[in-house]
Amino acid sequence: MNDLGSLVQQTADRLAGQQVGAVVAGLARGTVEIRGAGRTGPGAAGGPPGPDTLFEIGSVTKVFTSLTLARLTLAGTVTLDDPLADVLSDALPAGVTVPAKGPDPLTLRHLATHTSGLPRLPAGMLLSSLLSPNKPDPYAHCTTETLLAGLGRTRLRAAPGRSFRYSNLGAGLLGLALAHRAGVGYGELVRREVCEPLGLKDTVLEPDPEQTARLAPGHTSGGRPVPAWNLADLAGAGGLRSTAADLAVLLQAQLASGAAEDSALAPAIALTREVRHRVNPVAWMHLGWLGHRLHARQGGHLQIWHNGGTGGYRSFIAFDPERQVGVIVLANTRRSVDAPAVRLLRALQTTRATFPGR
Repeated sequence: MNDLGSLVQQTADRLAGQQVGAVVAGLARGTVEIRGAGRTGPGAAGGPPGPDTLFEIGSVTKVFTSLTLARLTLAGTVTLDDPLADVLSDALPAGVTVPAKGPDPLTLRHLATHTSGLPRLPAGMLLSSLLSPNKPDPYAHCTTETLLAGLGRTRLRAAPGRSFRYSNLGAGLLGLALAHRAGVGYGELVRREVCEPLGLKDTVLEPDPEQTARLAPGHTSGGRPVPAWNLADLAGAGGLRSTAADLAVLLQAQLASGAAEDSALAPAIALTREVRHRVNPVAWMHLGWLGHRLHARQGGHLQIWHNGGTGGYRSFIAFDPERQVGVIVLANTRRSVDAPAVRLLRALQTTRATFPGR
């Protein structure tokens, strides 16, 4: 029977054969099903993961950073077109300027849509990543001082606003700039602007002892345990931990946008989707989210998504506001979960299963 729970469980079971452990969530027209499979540790170690198991979510953090940007924009704290140089004017080291190319300054909008022209990684990290791809905690040195000093040695690959170039550096600088303008740390800012309004209790930068006990340890693709990643002041690019239960609430808010205008985050969610930069003829970039529409022969469905990965984790989160469905996959192994997550999303978009609400 292809009901929601069965489809989610089938995906989790398949992932358990490839991952140490995985948690899968499916959302369909107001109903949420969450299933876990495998273990939180290798072999017989650890129990099965579940809705409240924490994982590093990697670049899915960028969704939270951009939603925070939208909230601060609507509050008048910043504007989307504030130049990064203005937001960080009193933080830049003497003699260091934000890199420029062409007539337009690099803005917060550019950072959130990966159109800043900045390289993918901070200055000096590309060579290190090539020579030591398995280096533990590679972003731990990315303090504010190091990142801002590195801007003086950074050249833009394209003029801001011209083209899409995915940049962890840009997303991290966005989180850093927003926290600087707000006068609080990045983790506190996301808690205040996104997590608290949505009631997310387990989406955090630094887990407390109780949350740490529920954190699934990360593993290599071969199943070896690996240490956690600490992105320091580049946290806005990928430093959050979260649970399938929390991310399901986030997706419910995304799916309700436009139908629940009294929601505290509805205007900010709408703003994130109003911004759109064309990546290619069928794909685009919102604030924090990637989007594309499948070819008509594939059903023509809308898919808005982001994935993530750190040293021992992989994540994928996606939704279709037209069909009112969404998926979440979290795994504590360094092996992609994108393909099974997309298969589940397409199944929810196309199946004639008897989901509640139909």
